[in-house]
Amino acid sequence: MIIHGGCACGAVRFESSAPPLVTRVCWCRVCQYLGAGSGTVNAMFRTESFRTHGATSSHRFVADSGNVIHRDFCGQCGTALYSRAESRPQLIGVRVGALDDPDLVRPEMTIWTSRAPRWACISPDIPRLEGQAPPPKA
Repeated sequence: MIIHGGCACGAVRFESSAPPLVTRVCWCRVCQYLGAGSGTVNAMFRTESFRTHGATSSHRFVADSGNVIHRDFCGQCGTALYSRAESRPQLIGVRVGALDDPDLVRPEMTIWTSRAPRWACISPDIPRLEGQAPPPKA
């Protein structure tokens, strides 16, 4: 099974030849900026199974966890596509909204709940962590 996705304008496409290891909702402060006030939903894939077609732009920042992150997005339409942590080069965190079929995945955990605003909708049906979760085993 190959999972496909890309940006809103079609300039960037990506694919993974393997399913994600885990999918999480993140409420860290950076994800709130990226999500225009909401948290983000991210599916973690093995980097070795992931391919990108088209040019992306990248922004480097330090996350709440202290990890140095590179956030890739389409330079033409601005669609957030994925993030890469320098501390975990074997993993790539894909924004679920960029998948062609976001129903292929389902969040298994919510992280950084300590940073979420009081009005945040956080599912009581999946585990919640106040901070960073350990990386999935790749």
